[in-house]
Amino acid sequence: MTLQQLKYVVTTADTGTVSEAAKRLYIAQPSLTASIKELEHELGITIFHRTNKGVIVSADGEEFLGYARQIMEQTALMEERYFGAAPVKHRFCVSTQHYSFAVEAFVALLRQYGGDTYDFRIRETKTHEIIEDVCHLKSEVGVLYRNPFNAIVINKTLKDNGLLFHTLFTAKAHVFVGADNPLAQQTSATLADLAPYPRLSYEQGEHNSFYFSEEILSTLDCDKDILVSDRATLFNLLIGLNGYTICSGVINEQLNGKNIVAVPLDVDEYMEIGYITHKRTTLSPFGRHYIELLRHYTAPYESQI
Repeated sequence: MTLQQLKYVVTTADTGTVSEAAKRLYIAQPSLTASIKELEHELGITIFHRTNKGVIVSADGEEFLGYARQIMEQTALMEERYFGAAPVKHRFCVSTQHYSFAVEAFVALLRQYGGDTYDFRIRETKTHEIIEDVCHLKSEVGVLYRNPFNAIVINKTLKDNGLLFHTLFTAKAHVFVGADNPLAQQTSATLADLAPYPRLSYEQGEHNSFYFSEEILSTLDCDKDILVSDRATLFNLLIGLNGYTICSGVINEQLNGKNIVAVPLDVDEYMEIGYITHKRTTLSPFGRHYIELLRHYTAPYESQI
């Protein structure tokens, strides 16, 4: 296995066809195909399934590509540092539940370390997809929570996928409501106070298990339930329908405006919010910087409990 072969595989995956990859790599298509097949034979896996329209990355290929991309990124950084190579397009991806501090850290990472050219990605997505992204090395870091209700399932899922959980802070339960909601004027809210209002939650797709819910107390009955898939829609419905969502209470006014208010919820529940990493990989410099920024932006909340 050579660095050249890794470059061939990554480029083929990025383009989706061997012919387009060969053009980018300035190599004859038969030579590229032969090199990839030689690597597959050496590894004992199938990286690509060939179709009439191009290639599809196999399950084994997804895992291999995660490692290959890390090696290529680290190699590019070393060449820049020690050989004065031209700057490359740096890559970094994080997958996260819908937390404003995760976005704050991502913005700060780009401002401080993005450089002149980069391919950085942040995925606010479903809990199961966060775990899959980090497991298959599509993302270096995932941000999610656990608590006594879901910890057994979350911990087992992380262990089965070779992932580690690192605590950032522990948050008491809150609700987000619109600034004009009557609850916004209260110093705290009870579950009875919430009863007249619509409850907003993030949908979890095919893995819509209570244990993967992004909101605590997800098993409680509610007469008015609304599922959404993105944070902007949820915030618009909080305001437009006087809805609420149960959350950590952490919000950034600069990013989200003054129309959303966090109110403490009078229940004996908490959220242990943290990040996950793959235990068999070493974080890139961008991954390490991002985690430092996560800790910086969540430091004010470490003393909630």
